[in-house]
Parts: sequence; C-alpha cells; structure tokens
Amino acid sequence: MRIKVWGARGSVPSPGPETTRYGGNTSCVQVTLSDGTIVVMDAGTGIRNLGLTLAGPAPRVNILLTHLHLDHIQGLMFFAPAFRPQTEIVIWGPKSSEASLESRIARYISAPLSPVEVRELPCDVSFREAPATEWEIGPAHLRAASVTHRGPTLGYRLTEGDRSVCYIPDHEPGLGASLHDLTPEWISGYDLAHDASLLIHDCQYSDDEYPDHVGWGHSPLRDALTFAHRVESERVLLFHHDPLHSDDFLDAFAGTATERWCELGGAAERLELAVERREIDLG
Repeated sequence: MRIKVWGARGSVPSPGPETTRYGGNTSCVQVTLSDGTIVVMDAGTGIRNLGLTLAGPAPRVNILLTHLHLDHIQGLMFFAPAFRPQTEIVIWGPKSSEASLESRIARYISAPLSPVEVRELPCDVSFREAPATEWEIGPAHLRAASVTHRGPTLGYRLTEGDRSVCYIPDHEPGLGASLHDLTPEWISGYDLAHDASLLIHDCQYSDDEYPDHVGWGHSPLRDALTFAHRVESERVLLFHHDPLHSDDFLDAFAGTATERWCELGGAAERLELAVERREIDLG
C-alpha cells in the first residue's frame, strides 16, 4: 500500500512563495493498492496534479469524499480522467437527508460555477453513498464512520492485509472538552482510527489559535496529538494546514508537535506534518 499526498492545505488554496515547501493545494491523498487499484481521498485542488499523472486510459478510480465543503471537492472539475470516455470513476461520499450525493455535487458542477454539468462529463461516473458497514475496493476493505465536523462528514479506514490507513482530515473530537478525560466511546472517530498503521488527521490550529475557532470543526495541536495517542496509531501525519500558516510557521509547528508527541511517549520518527508530494510506503 502506497500513500501520496497531493494536497495538504485546508479551507482555501494558498499558493505563493510562503507555502512552497508544504504546498498550497487543498486536501487530496492517493492510495495505491497492491494490485494497482487507485483510491483517492478527497478531491481538493491537489487532485488536478494527480490526474495529470494518470496519462492514457486510466484504471477505475475510486474517490472517497469525506464531506462536500469546497476545499474537498473543488478539484473535481479539473481532474483530467473525468474528461476521458474510457475512464470509470466512482465517487463515494456521506449520505444526507437533504438530497442525493449526486445532486449535492451537481450544485458545484453546474452553472454559474462551472462551464459544464455533471451529466455532460464524458467519463463513466457514478455516485454512491458510503455504507455504514465495511465494503471492498480491489483487495482492500473500506470502512466509513461519521465524525465531528460541520455538515455530514465521514472519516475513512482502508485496510489491506495487516496494513491500514485512517483518513480524518476535518475533525474536532474535543469541541473544547479535554480528550484526556473522555472514555473511548465518547471520542469521535476512536473506533475508526484505533491501532491504524497510519493516521492522517486534522491539525489546523495551534493551541493559541483554537479558542477563537471552537466549533469550526478542526483540531488544535493539543487535541490532534491526544487523539493520536489515545487511538494508538503506529504513525501520524498531521494534515489540513491552515492557509495562513507559512512554511516557516509550520517548521516551528512541527518542532513543537514532535516535542509534545515525545512527552506523550511517542517516537519522534513516527510523527510528521503532511507535505505535498510526500510518498509513504506502508508495505
């Protein structure tokens, strides 16, 4: 199982000289399974560069949307395989009582926001609401679960053999409460992330920034590290960087994160901040 980060930024793309090292594209992570099956976690602007690497007839592509905030779907209209008739794309996402997944995505891929409609895409595209139980994609088992964030939002766990990656890019498990004091059944995302080989988790705010953003659906550093420690993940990738956080800020942030992670008993080499184009081989 191979992981590649195509976009690690949250909220809005933030290109510029201040963000060249960590990247400015919004959420998108590629998982390539042992048989070559491609699973894409979210379709932020990072999916555009991913699509450019899939030259020629692309295999079936599964796109798992955690939720439909713009920074997680705005790359769909710029995903090159979507404009190839021979490509099959399956888009999974959260269920809503408001409307179907296809109808909700069509609000973005339609006038006046888009020059084409969903129904006009030349690829073979289908929309599926993620089931509450496990299902299979290629040789992997997928599991989805609701997590604490504004609007219907899912986290995903993908398992192949004895390796697993848990992806929860937008998450506020504490909501101002202390995660140290909560029992596992009261911690959003606990069962989904427990004992994962790799946890990719929201860490948008510093602890000093968080009091002004309680209820916005994102984690401060304190809660991101506590959550990772409580679920006992083998490796942790801190994700969804704030658009105002420059490379220099994130360098310092990474140092603070590593120091606190070690204080919790974690190994320094098992924690890192997500960097655009970073590749991780889970074996």
